[in-house]
Amino acid sequence: MDEKILLELDNICKSYEHKSGRIEVLKGVSLKLNHADSVAVTGPSGSGKSTLLNLVACLDRPDSGKMIYNQKNLSELSQIELDEFRLRRIAIVFQEHHLLPQCTALENVLLPTLPLGESSEANVLRAEELLKGAGLHKRKNHFPGELSGGECQRVAVCRALINSPELLLADEPTGALDHQTALELLDLIDKLRNNSMALLMVTHSQEAADRMKRKLELTEGLLQEK
Repeated sequence: MDEKILLELDNICKSYEHKSGRIEVLKGVSLKLNHADSVAVTGPSGSGKSTLLNLVACLDRPDSGKMIYNQKNLSELSQIELDEFRLRRIAIVFQEHHLLPQCTALENVLLPTLPLGESSEANVLRAEELLKGAGLHKRKNHFPGELSGGECQRVAVCRALINSPELLLADEPTGALDHQTALELLDLIDKLRNNSMALLMVTHSQEAADRMKRKLELTEGLLQEK
């Protein structure tokens, strides 16, 4: 496998049982994602975009096919190994921020560092640096209920980046925001991503898709270059 390739999906299939019968969502999806690459996946609602992202995030397993990450076959890992792998290597930004309401902005950003048991002082400095970059340093001790929707989503981006992941996944990250706030969030992701981090974004926004190096469309269970 080419060392430049961070993630390779080879003929991934995924289906679900439904009362009306078995529904095939992904019917042989293949994808190569390089280090520092940025890829947008578009497609109609119900086409399987979120299913694809859940598989890449190791939140679900494919029915068949291979998922190779940095030359490691993820299907050979146990669930515990997958959980640790995801925590250290992959981060996700969802359409809804999913911040804990009882925690401050700073505490929410620090949440992914807790299971790793690493230096808390270094993590706090990193979290404050991210919040400063997001224009939220003065709001670090505010709770989500005291922040706007756009501010909460910026906190969610900081939280996703706190462990310096190799791959950032974004599932309609601007879907709940107005146009101007959405553009500001996309600018923030570009600003805070380091040069080696790959980005895979599922989106309905053409403006968001146009910012990516590559654009793919998921239709009828297959991925195609646009």
